[in-house]
Amino acid sequence: MQTRLTIPLGISNRHIHISQRDLEVLFGPGYRLTVLRPISQKGQYAAEETLDVEGPKGVLKNVRIVGPTRSETQIEISPRDAHVLGVTAPVRGSGDLAGTPGATLIGPMGRVTLAKGLIIPQRHIHMSPADARRFGVYDGARVIVAPANPDHVNPANESRRIIFDNVLIRVHESFVLDFHIDTDEANAAGLKNGDPMVIVGFSELNRQVPSRRWITENDVRRAILEKRKIKVDAHTRMTPAARDLGKAHDVFI
Repeated sequence: MQTRLTIPLGISNRHIHISQRDLEVLFGPGYRLTVLRPISQKGQYAAEETLDVEGPKGVLKNVRIVGPTRSETQIEISPRDAHVLGVTAPVRGSGDLAGTPGATLIGPMGRVTLAKGLIIPQRHIHMSPADARRFGVYDGARVIVAPANPDHVNPANESRRIIFDNVLIRVHESFVLDFHIDTDEANAAGLKNGDPMVIVGFSELNRQVPSRRWITENDVRRAILEKRKIKVDAHTRMTPAARDLGKAHDVFI
């Protein structure tokens, strides 16, 4: 594994991925998200729209929506946010919502109470297949990541450098190289957006976690044309477009 290739850090603040159905309850029939600015991953953007998230003990105000809409609403928060809401949110990969707690979303036109959908996102690296080959890793691998720049020597101040274990590698042809952690992790490590990071080895947990298979929209379209089903299991991941198209055509088994 090459350890001096660097990966830019992307700090992920609390945000919401929302379904079109929930969006229309919260903002009105036929509503469409408004692009505020693009974010690092292709086709995704921070929307102008925000929502309040209400839990058993507190409220997070003005939580931004990330577009485009998805088939299922998901709220990504930090451990500190979970404490404010009064929930025990599990650390999960995106889309892995089974058994997660819910919350109430409050918009200008209505409220939506979710039975599930709150997660603390697993720290992860987005990579293209070419990036994965350069770094000597693969989709589903678990690695150890550290800041590329060592702390400046200061005899009056001890270093508090943090190394991140159990970082999930996610590989897809549409992904842009980026290491994602939440605001709590970034603050504890003294890191900021764009800081260069390096992979220093495989995690001891790597052998315990099987590689996950990705299904894209093109895979689903081929299955529809060939009139065949796609088998999915707990280790299968898919893009939101693939999930929506597959459900619409009853492709998955």
